[in-house]
Amino acid sequence: MANKPRVAIFDFTGCEGCELNQLNFEDQLLDILAHVDIVEWREAMDGQADEYDIAFVEGSLSTPDCIERIHKVRRKAKVLVALGACAVQGGVNGMKNTRPIEEVREEVYGEDKYLFPTLPALPLSAVVKVDYNVRGCPMTQIEFLKVFTSLVMGKEPVEATQSVCVECKLKENECVYEKGMICLGPVTRGGCDAHCTSFGQYCTGCRGLVPEPNLKGMEEILISHGLSVDEAWKRLQLYNAVELEKVRT
Repeated sequence: MANKPRVAIFDFTGCEGCELNQLNFEDQLLDILAHVDIVEWREAMDGQADEYDIAFVEGSLSTPDCIERIHKVRRKAKVLVALGACAVQGGVNGMKNTRPIEEVREEVYGEDKYLFPTLPALPLSAVVKVDYNVRGCPMTQIEFLKVFTSLVMGKEPVEATQSVCVECKLKENECVYEKGMICLGPVTRGGCDAHCTSFGQYCTGCRGLVPEPNLKGMEEILISHGLSVDEAWKRLQLYNAVELEKVRT
């Protein structure tokens, strides 16, 4: 295949689980590699490229070095895709933002805290232009394949805006609240095909909030099922602390 898109994959502050999930495609991996040239990927190869058509970026931004690096990636990439909850909305790393930054540095690094400059955790979109998202923790494989296929074919990827609850109803799943679980599906963006709830697990909100979420209604549901106000907000903050900062301040 001539003129295959040049792809680079990067990681910032995160567990690198989204990158590992890419290697778990198994049956699809050879097809993926047949349609692109991987020109930079620290986990799998040496060397750096001067430019790339598509950059897939995992992890949040939490240090001055992260800010410098993401600007370099953005300048070299024609298209930048945020990969996973940390990159898209700050993810679990955003919990750091709920406490004073100096307190966090002291607790993590102790007397060596001055050797490790740190910033509040940020999603990629807070610093550079992000063209498309692949959500989830780790990133949802079915969504990655849709975005990847669209980009390779020169089409515009479409991001889901409906809640996980909508996808649950389409699959005729029994609501996990009826099983005594606490679920964030009503305010969590779908696109995962209700993966967790279809296997009897509750939604933890890893895919971020739907556009214009009814947080007050969600809070009332959580409280009516036995949580305190603080416990309800801690559930909501697990993956969405950065987004909720804007709402609560």
